Amino acid sequence: MSNEVRPIRTQADYEESLAEVGRLWGSKTGTPDGDRLDVLVTLIDQYETEHFPIDIPDPIDAIEFRMQQQGLTRKDLESLIGTRSRVAEVLNRRRSLSVRMIRSLHDGLGIPAEILIRPSLPAAKINSSNRGQKRGTRPRHSPRRADHA
Repeated sequence: MSNEVRPIRTQADYEESLAEVGRLWGSKTGTPDGDRLDVLVTLIDQYETEHFPIDIPDPIDAIEFRMQQQGLTRKDLESLIGTRSRVAEVLNRRRSLSVRMIRSLHDGLGIPAEILIRPSLPAAKINSSNRGQKRGTRPRHSPRRADHA
């Protein structure tokens, strides 16, 4: 470990910086170690932003995640989105969010508007991998066993 703080350019630089942050963690602000910690954390944040970007979630996934976090049901969304059928259409990806819905969901659930304004994935893409796997149903054309007749 040198006293010189350098840009983080490689994975090895990144790992070395993480180890040093672990060593410096808890240093008091305004001390040489505290200042070094602040600079390293800033450099690590920049490196992670460039090398490990996080995709913005799909709007419907974000709504469902917030519902799960807050223990909400579809009924709870009616005051934010509209009627029961409108909530179902939105969550089943058959209807896009309107500007009014986006504002309401942003204000009511705290979901960032930049997530809600993105187009959601079509239901066909989401369900194409789950085709024929409805819960509680027997696959079409499945033979009945003779001993159950």
